Amino acid sequence: MTEKKFTYAPVMTIAGSDSGGGAGIQADLKTFSALGCYGCSAITAITVQNTVGVSGIHSIPEDIVRGQITAVIDDIQPAAIKIGMLHTPSLVTAVARTLKNYPNIPIVVDPVMIATSGDKLSSGNISDALREYLFPLAAVVTPNLDEASILTGSSIHDTETMQQAGKHILQSGCTSVLIKGGHLKTDQLFDVWMHKKGQKIIIEAPYIPTNNTHGTGCTLSSAIAAFLAMKNSIPESIQLAHDYTYNAIDHGKDVLTGKGNGPLNHFYAPKAMKKYVIGEGRREG
Repeated sequence: MTEKKFTYAPVMTIAGSDSGGGAGIQADLKTFSALGCYGCSAITAITVQNTVGVSGIHSIPEDIVRGQITAVIDDIQPAAIKIGMLHTPSLVTAVARTLKNYPNIPIVVDPVMIATSGDKLSSGNISDALREYLFPLAAVVTPNLDEASILTGSSIHDTETMQQAGKHILQSGCTSVLIKGGHLKTDQLFDVWMHKKGQKIIIEAPYIPTNNTHGTGCTLSSAIAAFLAMKNSIPESIQLAHDYTYNAIDHGKDVLTGKGNGPLNHFYAPKAMKKYVIGEGRREG
C-alpha cells in the first residue's frame, strides 16, 4: 500500500537576521514552526544585535535577495509570505518587482523601521518606497504606532487616531491594515484592523507588565502569514495571530534572556491553536 503524502503549509519570510535570536528571521521561523508550518526565508540584512540594541547592519546585495526569493517560490511554493526589514528604498523596489511575478500569494508587510531598543533599522526615505511599491501588493500591512506615525506623518495615541492612520495607509492600495497598539501607555491595549471594503475589528487585551517584548511585531506578522497559509480568512488570521502572540508574551514574561528586552516564548505549547497539514483537504495535525 502506498503511503499517503502530505506537506506542511509552507510560509516564507523576507527579512533581516537578528543575531540575538529574538526578532527578524529567527522570530519568524520560530513562529512558523510553533504553528505547524514549514518556514523558509530570504535574508535581506545581517544585524549586529542582542537584547540591548543594534550596533551594526550589513545589507545583502539585491541580486542575492531576489535570487533567494525566486529559488524558494519556484520550488517550495509558499502559501503566504511575510516581509519584514528592508534596509534601503532600492531593496524595497527590488523585492516588489520580484514578487509581482507571483500575484497569487498573500503577502503580509511589516514595515519594520525601528527596533524595540529604539535603534533605526532603515535608511533613506523608506516610507515612500513602501507605500508606493510594496503596500499595493499586501493583503495586510502591520505597522506599530511609531511606524504608523512615520508613514502618515501624524500623532497616534488612541483608537480614534489609530483608525485615522489606518484610513490613510489604506489609500496606498493595500487590501487591509492592522495598526498595532502595543506602545499605548494604557492598562488596556488595542489593535485596530481595517479592510479597504469597510470591515473593521478592534482587538482589546490587558497590558502584560514585562520587558520581554523583543520581536513582538515580527511574531505577530509572521503568525498572520502562517494562518493565511493554513487557509484562514484575513479576519480569522488576525484574531488567531493576536491570540498566539499575546500568549507567547505572557508565557515568556518572567524568563531572563540577556540584559535588555528579552524575547517571547514562541514554543509555549499553544494547545488551543489548530495545526494543519495540507493533503486531502485541511485537517488537524
